Amino acid sequence: MGDIEITAPGLRLRPWRQEDAPAVLAALRDPAVAQWNPSPSAADLDGAREWLRRRADTSAGDHVSLAVVGPDDDLLGSVSLNRIHDGDASIGYWTVPAARGRGVASTAVTALTAFAFGRLALHRIELCHAVANPASCRVAVRAGYPVEGTLRESYRYGDGRRYDEHLHARLVTDG
Repeated sequence: MGDIEITAPGLRLRPWRQEDAPAVLAALRDPAVAQWNPSPSAADLDGAREWLRRRADTSAGDHVSLAVVGPDDDLLGSVSLNRIHDGDASIGYWTVPAARGRGVASTAVTALTAFAFGRLALHRIELCHAVANPASCRVAVRAGYPVEGTLRESYRYGDGRRYDEHLHARLVTDG
């Protein structure tokens, strides 16, 4: 898919770089990120580099993963489209503690969603989050993803437990 860069108010969504490894490792060690976006393979700097390598490799065309950075290129979070297939995809995100409560996640999700509908010609994007994570529900709603239902015990999160998830989705026709 090539190098994708998207600008949004106060943010830039850019390709991951290997030099992001220390900041990614710190973010993935944050208790909230580790709980709701578990990545056991990124337990050390080498694991963080592998995490970056996998996200940067878009050659299969099945995902887009971008760093969310501020004006000074400081890492604020991550936003990704996954399971891109036949006009559908899923979106996921996380933010570092200093970026929470500032609208970073909803702005990044909104920007990547617009890109996906406009440039990737997607029709439907799903967003799932644990019901026990109300902050993610607020992000979804602010980004224009209405709730469609609850998936019972549908995903095993960082603590090893299965949680119910809210399923949100947007269609290209939602406007």
